[in-house]
Amino acid sequence: MEKTKKQAIMERFFYTADEIIEKPFNWAQMWRLLSYVKPYRKNILPLSFLMVIIGTAVRLLIPILIGVYVLDHAISRQNPKLLLQLILIISGLYVINYAANILRIRWMNQLGQHVIYDLRQHLFTHVQRLSHRFFDQRSAGSILVRIMNDINSLQELFTSGVINLLTDLLLLLGIVVILFTLSPELTIAIMITLPIMFFISTSLRRKIRRSWQMVRLKQSKLNSHLNESIQGIRVTQAYTQEQENMAYFDGVNHENYQSWRDATRKNAMFRPLVELTNAAGTAVLIWYGATLIMNGTVTIGIFVSFAFYLGMFWEPISRLGQVYNQLLMGMASSERIFEFLDEQPSVKEIENAIHIKKLKGDVEFEDVEFSYDHKRKALHTVSFSIPAGTTLALVGHTGSGKTTIANLISRFYDATGGTIKIDGIPITDMSLSSLRSQISIVLQDTFIFSGTIMENIRFGRPNAADQEVIKAAKAVGADDFISRLAMGYKTEVEERGSALSAGQRQLISFARALLADPAILILDEATASIDTETEVKIQQALKTLLHGRTAVMIAHRLSTIRDADRIIVLDHGKKIEEGSHKQLMNKAGIYSGLVKAQYSVS
Repeated sequence: MEKTKKQAIMERFFYTADEIIEKPFNWAQMWRLLSYVKPYRKNILPLSFLMVIIGTAVRLLIPILIGVYVLDHAISRQNPKLLLQLILIISGLYVINYAANILRIRWMNQLGQHVIYDLRQHLFTHVQRLSHRFFDQRSAGSILVRIMNDINSLQELFTSGVINLLTDLLLLLGIVVILFTLSPELTIAIMITLPIMFFISTSLRRKIRRSWQMVRLKQSKLNSHLNESIQGIRVTQAYTQEQENMAYFDGVNHENYQSWRDATRKNAMFRPLVELTNAAGTAVLIWYGATLIMNGTVTIGIFVSFAFYLGMFWEPISRLGQVYNQLLMGMASSERIFEFLDEQPSVKEIENAIHIKKLKGDVEFEDVEFSYDHKRKALHTVSFSIPAGTTLALVGHTGSGKTTIANLISRFYDATGGTIKIDGIPITDMSLSSLRSQISIVLQDTFIFSGTIMENIRFGRPNAADQEVIKAAKAVGADDFISRLAMGYKTEVEERGSALSAGQRQLISFARALLADPAILILDEATASIDTETEVKIQQALKTLLHGRTAVMIAHRLSTIRDADRIIVLDHGKKIEEGSHKQLMNKAGIYSGLVKAQYSVS
């Protein structure tokens, strides 16, 4: 039977291999995670710990007061005065415990929010500094999951998990000491069930940890697909692929649901295990405790105190299981967070990198080679120079290496061979900030940020005055359409500027680049989305604006590069031809053929 489209799409998802991190519990990594608490160890943390100690001490004291003193002393000896005093003391202790818990929860929530804020800020700042190669290998959705979901999953660990761990450990230690003090033989009898519970719960740990790792992976896939679907909705609808896209989402969503279901099911197994052990311990207490009472070894008050402490004993045991689950979730998330934090930029500054205040713009490529995957070369020993203030145009078929050259000038990637110099200085010796701050790039698919048009143009030079922004917009012909908008330069544009036409977005991008007043201007298919009338305006503006500025123009529309000082024709990463438009046309080579072919088509 032939497979349906939906089955094929589902299989494309279901048979995708997942990368599950198979590692033991990494305490070094957990200490690294807890290092984010250090900035608050002198204020919030000590106060929280003080409340923990007060609350724990109160809880340990109350069962002794009820069992030993109320029953064995006040009631059995019929002492109403002592009984009243004990009632007032116990009531006061409950009030103290209540207040301590309120303050502990408040301060720990503050601590948790501070830590989550710092961790998210650290991760976002680090991601901003990573090289283009990092983003080439990962989807926007998977990065978003790390910064949002994975860090959010650590919130409960920091707000309650760590402090609960300390509270429960102190409570357990105190209970065990008190129980052995009251009756060693009864304590040993009820503790006999502990090894059984420990053995069973230990076998669950690896499975639980693996389940939470799977949850994180499925969430990452779900977010990645959502991001792609939203970004590509026009293409999906244009090709009527809505049903196939929904079928794929159904598979991703189902897998996410199944991973959560599996993880929560395994988590849910721990508490019943504790309750079962508690029931067994209670049965031992009743049977053996009654025997000791009848033998006169223990009093009824001690027996009642034991019952209180036994109930208190299994409560932190159960919570420790929950805390351990939080730790497992935290480890699954922290592994993914630290994977990003440990990622180093492939483009690095050297020590004592040169900070250039003002570049002239002399660009020189000396036998430059480059490969994106270290296998296939995108550039083969390319050499050329661009004197300051001149314009170089790069021409060639898709994949010939034009954009690669632009990326190398901006040092988004480092050349794998040869040297690139600006003003006679290797760009690897320059600080990245001083290099990139003096280079502006206009891409074919320009990005418009949420905010006003004024803010978008000012993006490359935040301190520019309003009049400077307007002047740059007028220079590229953007002022005409901006002035016609209801709010003018204060018009709010949504993400990616969806309310603007492609040509309008490109004009804003031109104004943004020119306002930055760069020494080097890179135009990568910058006029591809602009109509002929607008293109004429831009060509007129560029003649003035490019004067005295080094420019690299990449264009398939060859009419836009006629006035370039020099044109280089590339083919499969190799320089084939070089010269002015007139020289190359007279040569009647590849460039001439491209121009004639383009005009014949148009």
